Amino acid sequence: MARIDWQNGKVEMVHGSGGRAMQQLIRELFASEFKNEFLDQGNDGAILPLHLPCSPDGARLVMATDAHVIAPLFFPGGDIGCLSVHGTLNDVAMNGAAPLYLAAAFVLEEGFPLADLKRIVQSMAQAAREAGVPIVTGDTKVVERGKGDGVFITTTAIGAVSEGVELSGANARPGDKVLVSGSMGDHGVTILSLRESLGFESELQSDTQSLQELVLSFVGRVPGLRCLRDPTRGGLANTLNEIAQQSGVGVHLQEAAIPVKPVVASACEFLGLDPLYVANEGKLIAICAPEEADTLLALLREHPKGRDAAIVGEIIEDPHHFVQMTTRFGGRRMVDWLNGEQLPRIC
Repeated sequence: MARIDWQNGKVEMVHGSGGRAMQQLIRELFASEFKNEFLDQGNDGAILPLHLPCSPDGARLVMATDAHVIAPLFFPGGDIGCLSVHGTLNDVAMNGAAPLYLAAAFVLEEGFPLADLKRIVQSMAQAAREAGVPIVTGDTKVVERGKGDGVFITTTAIGAVSEGVELSGANARPGDKVLVSGSMGDHGVTILSLRESLGFESELQSDTQSLQELVLSFVGRVPGLRCLRDPTRGGLANTLNEIAQQSGVGVHLQEAAIPVKPVVASACEFLGLDPLYVANEGKLIAICAPEEADTLLALLREHPKGRDAAIVGEIIEDPHHFVQMTTRFGGRRMVDWLNGEQLPRIC
């Protein structure tokens, strides 16, 4: 990949795509300059050494933060408000943790309708109440007209993970199974169909939802659980490439096993998109020991948020750390990092 031109280069949309360019920017700038043992964990949130004195089981602190810049702000199935709550709570949950508290910061543009702001805040409040996680602190800034895009929201969450729960993208081992909790691509295709005023809108709905209840229903009951991730920007494909790099392994997927709703598949075909690269906001990837895959699958399907779960592939030995897929027609193709920006401003 081309070297970053730190002297004359500029930030481009591709740097927020979840693909190879974003990973390069994170690795060569943020991870390099901010380097410390907690950031180096490389997961959706950082597990910190502070033991909670009120916890009898030696629970550790987990912290995650996320910025939300989606366009449009309102979409079938949700809006930037509930999305900003779900997204950060899910990052905490992917560490096997129970979220405890949220903070929220708003950047508002001069002229933004107060009715829309009220609708967004009420949506956030409802999402937080449903998750049982209060928003306990925050901040608000206003920028001049034309200097923002309505509203940007950053949320931060802290949670607690029990002693003995050690989930990380670096834990995958050859032979492990790869599972997903449901259909891929719902959120991203919903947003793009709305932007382009396509006829798919009436059938599509974002999957945005909090996943901590689903996660806590099986964490601790599957000792061989290695890793959890929510495949947001860059979708299933980029998330698995990231895990393959972290663990030093390869991944082999079975296309026929990956759940994709017919309307999403049709929309992707029409738009020239691959659903494996499309964002999700209410699904997870789980990697576990092969002997426990059926148990984990059954536990996922017991929960309403995991009823369409499936085993979609396995971890393999591969010194190149490639993600490959057997297609429906029996061929094999690479599922590489996303190069370019498929869907900007998606979350």
